[in-house]
Amino acid sequence: MSAQIRSLYASMPDRLARARKSFGRPLTLSEKILVAHAHDFESQQWERGKAILKLRVDRVALQDVTGQMAIFQFMMSGRKRVAVPSTIHCDHLIRAESGAAEDLNRAVSESAEVYNFIRSAARKYGLGFWRPGSGIIHQVVLENYATPGTLMIAAHTPNAGGLGMLAIGVGGADCGEAMAGLPWEVLHPKLIGVHLTGKLSGWTAPKDVITYLCTLLTVKGGTNKILEYFGPGAESISATGKATICNMGAELGATTSIFPFDARMAAYLRATDRTDLAALAEEFHEHLVADREVADKPAAFYDELVEINLDTLEPHIVGPHSPDRGRPIGRLAAEVRQNAWPAPITNALIGSCTNSSYEDMRRAAHVAMQGLKAGLKAKAKFLITPGSERIFQTIKRDGLMDTFEKIGGTVLANACGPCIGQWKRTDVGPNQKNTIVSSFNRNFPGRNDGSQETLSFITSPDLVTALAFAGTLDFNPLTDTLTAPNGERVRFTAPEGEELPRDGFARGAEGYEEPAADPDSVKIEIPANSERLQLLGPFVAWDGKDSSSCRSSSRRRARRRPTTSRRRVPGCASAGTSTRSATTCSSAPPTPSRARSARASIRSPVPSASRSRRSRASSRRPACSGSSSATRTMVKARAASMRPCRRGISGAPRSSCAASRASTRRISRSRVCCR
Repeated sequence: MSAQIRSLYASMPDRLARARKSFGRPLTLSEKILVAHAHDFESQQWERGKAILKLRVDRVALQDVTGQMAIFQFMMSGRKRVAVPSTIHCDHLIRAESGAAEDLNRAVSESAEVYNFIRSAARKYGLGFWRPGSGIIHQVVLENYATPGTLMIAAHTPNAGGLGMLAIGVGGADCGEAMAGLPWEVLHPKLIGVHLTGKLSGWTAPKDVITYLCTLLTVKGGTNKILEYFGPGAESISATGKATICNMGAELGATTSIFPFDARMAAYLRATDRTDLAALAEEFHEHLVADREVADKPAAFYDELVEINLDTLEPHIVGPHSPDRGRPIGRLAAEVRQNAWPAPITNALIGSCTNSSYEDMRRAAHVAMQGLKAGLKAKAKFLITPGSERIFQTIKRDGLMDTFEKIGGTVLANACGPCIGQWKRTDVGPNQKNTIVSSFNRNFPGRNDGSQETLSFITSPDLVTALAFAGTLDFNPLTDTLTAPNGERVRFTAPEGEELPRDGFARGAEGYEEPAADPDSVKIEIPANSERLQLLGPFVAWDGKDSSSCRSSSRRRARRRPTTSRRRVPGCASAGTSTRSATTCSSAPPTPSRARSARASIRSPVPSASRSRRSRASSRRPACSGSSSATRTMVKARAASMRPCRRGISGAPRSSCAASRASTRRISRSRVCCR
């Protein structure tokens, strides 16, 4: 891998010089990475918000739900091995119910056929396989694969932006194409520059940077845009703190988010056994940050500019039902009373892909230890989701897990669990209105437990832990006190915690399996009577004749993606019809027998809301009634991966934090054209 990265870095000086000459100006960090991965720079158009980029990705990462279809589609390509380094991670099918061990065993039993299929396909086609319980895809990628200046597409892994990687969430079809060796296509995103000054302190955590931004920009504010962070404040945040911020950039609708390479990233790379990559990134540092002129005059290079002073940023909490309905923690109690939201907290949850780093767990444990010394126990159910086996083993070794359990906490499996709706609750009825708080990333109705009546609030792990002791939203840990069993009033002090473990990360059975050395000997495992899996059948070959009766669908035409290639839809007689265009064909549909052979049916226990992913113009695929059933299945799989709308409660207005918005947001409306 180091040789591949060195080759990329070595090619950057020439490519970036050509881009500066072509654009007539210096480059932002995002532009450097996009230019370095252009399939054909000379023929590529570079107008933000309009051009369709064709890029060569460095890596693909899949999870065990949408990854199933991506593998089926890749198998249809006829390739024997994936064209780019790829991994698949088993994290979505583990339902939180009883605790880590029981939940993991149950998932292995219930989803054995899915896991066996994925494992056999990974071994045969050259993908790395991460077994159930090894960790959440975001955290595992951050610990093992994220590399500054590289480009990855994945099911949803923007965490890697915390290590300077451009990591973009896509649907399974895009992953399948990239694994088959095709260039990846995406609408050229616009750029939002986020200038950070000052330094986080006290109760304010990296989570507050992004929850504040969500409140400021709304869930649509980042659509088809990259958030690029820079400034002295960025350098003060740990690599895993940066990853938290980048993770929730998806809640703005952003294409992705990224930080420039710095010493905190180098330290994390070394702590996770990647000393060679850290040294390599330091050698090519100038190519892994924006050009100096960008920081001097950012308004000339970004489509929008946001200023945030970390010295004055307050701890925030967002919700319910949308990550852009936010306010400082000090205003929450009044808003709860005003809206008659249930103040008692039924469950407090920390961890997940967004906030399960060692630093997060150490700070939460610091709060938990204060309560434990005062004789307090968590009044709300307290659930902990480690992001990976490496994190689990480390916090267990260092006593953090013991602290959480002593205050009443339950450790869940190293998996997505309640964050994506894989949570079987027994503490409330199906239609019972209740409140939960978490350090997760999404909180739209039904997201965590399938219940529209659950009001979900999101904040930092530190505040979640403090609220677990109070058991109510009326509590502000910055100013309020709790009563200890001996009658004393207890006020929490601000959390503390080092960003990396002093004794290094502990290593356990992390669950990684290499591809087979003899792939031809591996057989794809799908039970003959499977109700969840079925191979795709081959498309009917085009007969070479044009169809004279195809007509465009007016409903889809307005939303059509610009056509950059003219690949014919198999099974449709329309010559020159691109798979990127939207047509309705009057050709006869496939016969039932052929439809059955072509169908790929994947029924997952994950709720549909949990399978949601972002929708963007570059990820829409058309349907053609004259194509095979497999083509229509691919289209439906793509549509199912789109993110649902998230609304506020009963149309109630979301908090806009108008005062802070007016004082800290500065938008530059200058248009940047790169042609």
